[in-house]
Amino acid sequence: MTKVEFDGKSGKYFGYVGNKVVVKSSSEYYVKRQLAGMATAYRETPVKESEFGINQRFGFVEQMVDMVGTRTLPSAVITGEGGLGKTYTVVKTLESAGFTNLTDLSNFAVGAKVNKSKSYTLIKGFSTAKGLYRTLFENNGMVLVFDDCDSVLKDPVAVNLLKGALDSYSKRYISWNADMRDDDLPRSFEFTGSIIFVSNMPMENVDQAIRTRCLCVDLSMTEAQKIERMEVIAKSDEFLPEIDNLAKKEALAFLKTQIGQIPNMSLRSLIATAKIASSGKHQWKDLAKYVLTQGA
Repeated sequence: MTKVEFDGKSGKYFGYVGNKVVVKSSSEYYVKRQLAGMATAYRETPVKESEFGINQRFGFVEQMVDMVGTRTLPSAVITGEGGLGKTYTVVKTLESAGFTNLTDLSNFAVGAKVNKSKSYTLIKGFSTAKGLYRTLFENNGMVLVFDDCDSVLKDPVAVNLLKGALDSYSKRYISWNADMRDDDLPRSFEFTGSIIFVSNMPMENVDQAIRTRCLCVDLSMTEAQKIERMEVIAKSDEFLPEIDNLAKKEALAFLKTQIGQIPNMSLRSLIATAKIASSGKHQWKDLAKYVLTQGA
């Protein structure tokens, strides 16, 4: 379902698909034309009903990461919209369990000894299947966190490599039988590490072969659930310690009044609003609403 609404304050037309703003412009004709093209190509993914609340599901994430870290199971998939702490929760849980971050090796002296079984590394961005094979080999024995590296979940060759890495057998072997020009890479090896995938993709878009081999948790949320999650985050001493609690509470209260009005609401929305609220400006709410609607 598409619709066009005019916002008098900004002087712009907002085009919606479902409840999401997908285009905005001062030209109503332009917005309608864009919506016409998106109507069939864009499908809003509905948030599935769950008997478990959003904060309880984040608790499941912590439990799952612990299980992957202890090698109880080899892998986990965590999906849901960005900006509400998926990666932060994974990293915090690993570090609370005593894992060392080896993402940036420049932080360690040459020749320093590390316990790979109690270490993790973050992999972000794009990777080819061959690049994935190298990554699995070079970080073997560790916990690998693929953070928004969705290319490895979409490439058929990469998925086949991952199926070997994620199997529940006592020994997991990965092979690369294509032309191998890298003499430092073996044609096959036993993979002893663990993998956590963090993705903004809907869970159903993750290959079934991956899902059936992993612990899975879907953190997709309604806007009301996003606010519920933000309320927990805002109480943490680590969240914006430079801003007083009153400004954070006022920011949360303001965001509650804007449910359905602010496109792409996330933790970044709370951060921006809290900083604006702490400025002490008399009309801070108008400024916050303007700033948050510009990112549509």
